[in-house]
Amino acid sequence: MTRTPATRLLSLILGLTMIFGLAACSASGSEQEALFEPGTYTASARGHNGDVTLEVKFDETSIVDIRVVEHNESPGISDIAFERVPSAILEGQTLAVDTVAGATISSAAILAAVEDAVAQAGGDVEALKGNN
Repeated sequence: MTRTPATRLLSLILGLTMIFGLAACSASGSEQEALFEPGTYTASARGHNGDVTLEVKFDETSIVDIRVVEHNESPGISDIAFERVPSAILEGQTLAVDTVAGATISSAAILAAVEDAVAQAGGDVEALKGNN
């Protein structure tokens, strides 16, 4: 099959269009829009034995750290929730994480407090829950 000059020109134009399109996509992907107001926010939510208070640190585009600062939950039972739930939130940058069996109420308190902190930081809670 021989190519005519018109076919070659069309192929060249399509190829250049694809190259410029990919370049535009990669350029816009590297400039992330601010999702949060950077800072550390304190939030509390009701746990099994009282309030669970967290400090949640944000930079402009992510949740950077989650620290449990005060609670009255049962030692040994809630400890695994205080370890796993914040780790899962940080790793996935999401509030759509599983609660810990046996520490469901403590897990839910962590999620509710982080949700409050996200709202304080101007973040989109529903998007982090996967409800967007």
